[in-house]
Amino acid sequence: MNIGIYIYDQAEVLDFSGLFEVFTTASRVSDEDAPFSVFLIAEKDGPVTARAGYQVLPNATIDNHPPIDVLIIVGGVHTGEMANEKVKAWIADQAAIVQQVATVCTGIFLVANAQPSLKGRVTTHWDDQRDLRTQFPQLDVVEDVRWVDDGGVISSGGISAGIDMCLHLVAKLRSPELAEKTARQMEYRWNR
Repeated sequence: MNIGIYIYDQAEVLDFSGLFEVFTTASRVSDEDAPFSVFLIAEKDGPVTARAGYQVLPNATIDNHPPIDVLIIVGGVHTGEMANEKVKAWIADQAAIVQQVATVCTGIFLVANAQPSLKGRVTTHWDDQRDLRTQFPQLDVVEDVRWVDDGGVISSGGISAGIDMCLHLVAKLRSPELAEKTARQMEYRWNR
């Protein structure tokens, strides 16, 4: 399965690097031959500067990425991305064709912005829940959870909560046993 993780300037580092680690570790410890292919996607070619000046070189752009089975939108300083019409249109197009959309932290703002008809239960970082309710009143924003799987979109709280959500995705897409094996290999206590 192709896991495309969308990143942008001022994205939270663990929002994408923690997810990358989950899926690559799952592939490494799986009895199958690499069940996941994971790549970072940005709007344009060249380095992306995440939070605290952390620079990363994405694998692809929104114009040249491989087909995506699971699209994950990460959080960070997201307001500029919400105003980006090209990114907004790309997210809407991908959400219509991928098998699963997932978000970490404020990534849910970008998905809700791109899909005005989006409804259901979601979550985000605790510090952004009030803003999410205000901007998207049709969403049922859930507090005090690490992640929410509402079928259409799986969303997680901030930063490290994305790791728990991605372990859930590994369990859902492959098996609970592989998710447990992945968490153990990462020496991570999975909060289900």
